[in-house]
Amino acid sequence: MKLYTYFRSSAAYRVRIALHLKGLAFDSVPVHLLREGGQQHAAAYAALNPNETVPTLEDDGQILNQSLAIIEYLDETHPSPPLLPGSAADRARMRAIAQTIASDIHPINNLRVLQHLTRSFDLNEAQKSAWYCHWVDRGLQTVEKMLARDPRTGRFCHGDAPTLADCCLVPQVFNARRFGCSLTGLSTVLRICAECEELEAFRRAAPQHQPDAE
Repeated sequence: MKLYTYFRSSAAYRVRIALHLKGLAFDSVPVHLLREGGQQHAAAYAALNPNETVPTLEDDGQILNQSLAIIEYLDETHPSPPLLPGSAADRARMRAIAQTIASDIHPINNLRVLQHLTRSFDLNEAQKSAWYCHWVDRGLQTVEKMLARDPRTGRFCHGDAPTLADCCLVPQVFNARRFGCSLTGLSTVLRICAECEELEAFRRAAPQHQPDAE
């Protein structure tokens, strides 16, 4: 199993967490998103991932893109421990939390959007950070309400074992801290992140522990 990854990519971070939670061995293949104009745009990598983003997972001849699709693939092919347990309603809740992060916050804050804001609208670093933190705050405040108001929240986003939702939450909070965004009013989110960060799988997946970390 081979994971094309970048140490600071929150999408790749999600998949690394899932792989480690399942105890799956994999080789990391760094794809630097800034060097050489972005190694993700090289023809060889674009042949693997037409979207020219990370992560990409190669598994026994299968080439898989998009972090949530990859995690669900891993859950179906390696079902223990499950990352989408419970009833259909419970799984829908976990997906909703995950997609609030992966579909609402991340797409308008990822590297290519920030680069477009600079190139096309001449935003400076302070303006880009304000843009980034606005959407992070709005999204994480939504997640906080989803977690705090639901009795199914336990030590983790859903119950007392990590799930797909936690795989998404921790990388987003990491990025919020990296960009200096306010985390005020996120007591449930921060409590769950602290629980996750005590687990070996989350520690091993963290950006600072990757072979391409700078």
